[in-house]
Amino acid sequence: MLELDFAEDGWSVLPVTIQITLESVVSVAPDQISCKLDGDAAILNLKTGAYHGLNPVGAAIWGLLERPIKVGSLLDEMLAQYDVKRDACESDLIQLLRQLHERGLIEVADGANG
Repeated sequence: MLELDFAEDGWSVLPVTIQITLESVVSVAPDQISCKLDGDAAILNLKTGAYHGLNPVGAAIWGLLERPIKVGSLLDEMLAQYDVKRDACESDLIQLLRQLHERGLIEVADGANG
């Protein structure tokens, strides 16, 4: 989602931070390719040409995004796999999803809409 903003040098387009909740549905964006590299993940955004890397935990999350999934279900999967407190896991997961969305690597939908 983009927003217009007027600056001294004219109008500019600014990205709008999307609200990601446990009810949001997330999935990989169509304009990317990825592969596993020794437990990590490498992702190429085909629109920007930028490469991105994820550590093994990020790669595990990335693997779960191949099909649309609710963030709450992702959180449950992470809690089942890792010894981590729920609040910390939820905060870290949502932060990662925001970063992936800002880089155009995932799509986010309101859980009520799909």
